[in-house]
Amino acid sequence: MEHTRRFTVVIFLALHCLCVFAPFHFNWPAFWMAITLYVATGLGITLCYHRILAHRSLRLPKWLEYFFAYCGVLSLQRSPIEWVSTHRYHHQFTDTKKDPHSPIQGLWFSHMGWMLDNRRGQFEEELGGLKNVEDLRKQPFYRFLLRTNLLHSIALGGVLYAVGGFPFLVWGMGVRTTFFHHATFLVNSVGHMWGNKAWNTGDMSTNNWWLAIIVFGEGWHNNHHAFDYSARHGLEWWQVDFTWYTIRFLQAIGLATDVKVPTETQKQRKASNGRIMATQN
Repeated sequence: MEHTRRFTVVIFLALHCLCVFAPFHFNWPAFWMAITLYVATGLGITLCYHRILAHRSLRLPKWLEYFFAYCGVLSLQRSPIEWVSTHRYHHQFTDTKKDPHSPIQGLWFSHMGWMLDNRRGQFEEELGGLKNVEDLRKQPFYRFLLRTNLLHSIALGGVLYAVGGFPFLVWGMGVRTTFFHHATFLVNSVGHMWGNKAWNTGDMSTNNWWLAIIVFGEGWHNNHHAFDYSARHGLEWWQVDFTWYTIRFLQAIGLATDVKVPTETQKQRKASNGRIMATQN
């Protein structure tokens, strides 16, 4: 377990160190390449890891699901099996001592301290390990990604260096992954500490418009905890949710099916049970 923690620390430090070189190795091709990878790998997490795999909010053809899952692997946020397992425990034990990354243990812990905690492996085993992702462990493709997770990002780094030299490596691996790491971690930390509450979910989840922009709609976190099965997180027309727009496009062309969203009756039922709260800052 200690070996895993040290390895994680080394990876994080290496990525942050690469960012130091960004101002000195800037060029527009490197910048736009990083933006492209940010969108592709970001949707891999928000669309596939989160809404498809963790919550089964929609279905895609297997080839497309696997494509987005592979994009998620290149974000360096662990394999689909590990990520989904942690997230399902988060929803099962939200903001309790069993939550893998609750801010009840402090802002730093919920942001990224939980990733670096040397007790993390033992804690996850006590929760049940990977028993809550048997649906993914049955699929050879996801078992393959579990075994080879880091190798794919190493290969991507090699390709980026071969194509564009050090600037591509700095921006495509350092800046892109570090920014998205912290953007995602903010959902765990800020998304459970500051923001607006539209629904009384019985936990600390909040909505943050600015967070929703940088993580493709995941910032409507209180909405998500109220209706965790929903493929749409920005429930109001003005709540920007880029992942939802992608889903709607895929649905329009016949690729996304069984897309789940809360009905007006379900919303009213939750409201009638006293679950909705006045918006507050």
